[in-house]
Amino acid sequence: MAFSFSSLMVTLALGFLVVFTGKSSAQLSTNFYSKTCPKLLNTVKSAVQSAVSKERRMGASLLRLHFHDCFVNGCDGSILLDDTSSFTGEKTSGPNINSARGFEVVDDIKSKVEKVCPGVVSCADILAIAARHSVAILGGPSWNVKLGRRDSKTASLAAANSGVIPPPTSTLSNLINRFQAKGLSAKDMVALSGAHTIGQARCVAFRNRIYNESNIESSFAKNRRGNCPRATGSGDNNLAPLDFQSPNKFDNQYYKHLLNQKGLLHSDQILFNGGSTDSLVSTYASNSKTFNSDFAAAMIKMGDISPLTGSSGEIRKNCRRPN
Repeated sequence: MAFSFSSLMVTLALGFLVVFTGKSSAQLSTNFYSKTCPKLLNTVKSAVQSAVSKERRMGASLLRLHFHDCFVNGCDGSILLDDTSSFTGEKTSGPNINSARGFEVVDDIKSKVEKVCPGVVSCADILAIAARHSVAILGGPSWNVKLGRRDSKTASLAAANSGVIPPPTSTLSNLINRFQAKGLSAKDMVALSGAHTIGQARCVAFRNRIYNESNIESSFAKNRRGNCPRATGSGDNNLAPLDFQSPNKFDNQYYKHLLNQKGLLHSDQILFNGGSTDSLVSTYASNSKTFNSDFAAAMIKMGDISPLTGSSGEIRKNCRRPN
């Protein structure tokens, strides 16, 4: 009798534990649309493939949209919303203005998905799938994307400007803290930083580094100065590849550059600058399989940040505005 009573109490305790510790991300699943939109993944893949074949940089842009979406109030598609009379959205925030791009591609993907299964798939989930396909198409790892997010009905300029997205001037402790605030470890942060193996950065983001910092290889700094004048306001939007050797290939070259003090952004090089993350950078520089595996795992964790599920939010008809 005592045994059965104690078993009952353990069962009840576990039940309460699940109730009180369960996260909404637990409602996400890799087969969420398997019955309601079986053609979803292939539809998104073909649209991303088309966009990336037209402009290789677009893969990096779509990946960045997912990151900037998830770090501001969770992975809820809020970054896609245009300003309305009732709110000013995230597109003109410091981290996004003149740099967040790919919105037209997302519109195209959404319209194609709506044709095969209208009113079913969220814009937040489209961002997550597009990010995965972008990485894979450019030669990186693939992973099973968890789905079932719903879209926010609003967006917040203030939230996007609040510092939750670490700026390119970040210290190592700021990077670690900002990622930990989202449930991501220092290891996740270093792995996700490897997304800078693709894409471009604006002169305004790396000007101070190439002119004023000492932990930078001299010929690399000199080359970057050729397209980024010292004077503020001159050439601010001129672009340079984050990985100058293979800017359109998702590989571990980014980390090899850090070992040689050729990180373009301050927040890149700070990952290998005598601090706690040096060993991880060295590992990823020498082992692409470990990097790919850790990157994929970190992307899945990032996709779990505070999603709207169940009856929260909505499934937007147009990714740019609430229904």
